Amino acid sequence: MNRFGLIIAVPRGALLTPSLDALDALGIDTREVRENDRKLLFEDVGIVTMRPSDVPTYVEAGAADIGITGKDVLMEQRERQVFELLDLGFGPCTMVLAGEDGPDRAAEALRRLGVMRVATKYPRIAAEYLERTGRQAEIVEVKGSVELAPLTGLVEAIVDLTATGTTLRENGLVIREEIAPSTARLIANRVAHRVKAAAIDEVVERLRGA
Repeated sequence: MNRFGLIIAVPRGALLTPSLDALDALGIDTREVRENDRKLLFEDVGIVTMRPSDVPTYVEAGAADIGITGKDVLMEQRERQVFELLDLGFGPCTMVLAGEDGPDRAAEALRRLGVMRVATKYPRIAAEYLERTGRQAEIVEVKGSVELAPLTGLVEAIVDLTATGTTLRENGLVIREEIAPSTARLIANRVAHRVKAAAIDEVVERLRGA
């Protein structure tokens, strides 16, 4: 177990390395995590790794005391009963509405049909944004490469998270609107936040200082 006595949920993927760097700054030895791509649970240092979208699930259930995930995940899973403690600042991305370069097919569909089709991995964020901006939309949830959807005619637009826009550009897509920024956030289990308040407060203060 780490010196704080906390189980920490760490996201795999793009947020893994900066998350481990943050834990190193706390004095938690993350070498074993970095050296084992397939192992998920590291009991000696109190770290469990998983998909970013699973972090709130584990933290809410108490399988982890604290965790790191993107703001986009928290926006999409607003029903999760966790405390958002700190904006860690790394992993900056933007949730965007995008479509094929050229004439705006989504706007055209709205004019002709009164409804636009939008593919996304973030159905709640997409639906709420489009409703808030007064547009009727049919939301198509996809699990894989969302960029494919407008290219095949499945939809007129997509809502997705982008860091640099490179993948969009490589697939002939352009950003039409920016919906919300996203960075990595530190979250806590509600019971742990009370029972292990001293340890969690120390983590927050040290990460804020770092």
